[in-house]
Amino acid sequence: MRNRRTAEAAGRRGERIAGWWLRLKGWRILDRRVRTPAGEVDIVARRGTVVAFVEVKARATAAALDHAIDERRLSRVAAAAEYLMPRYAGPGDDIRIDVILIAPGTRPRTIENAWQP
Repeated sequence: MRNRRTAEAAGRRGERIAGWWLRLKGWRILDRRVRTPAGEVDIVARRGTVVAFVEVKARATAAALDHAIDERRLSRVAAAAEYLMPRYAGPGDDIRIDVILIAPGTRPRTIENAWQP
């Protein structure tokens, strides 16, 4: 149980850092931790006409980030994003799935358009 709580706390901290990073880059945070029947989206953000559904991965080391995201996880985020698009995006908006990777002692690393089926 302790490991689960520790992981949950680290994940929430990573999401806070990612939100801060996005705002620094000119994004407006529309929502956080949005659950759908298809899965969860950590952050929904907008900059201009781009709406990004963002998966945040926080790891203890930068090396561990190399294996933090895979196709299965991305497909779940994409399915949840598809469910949420009508709520957050309007006609003419561009939609994308981004990933933000967070590790101590490193800048957050953003992978734009991480999911392109």
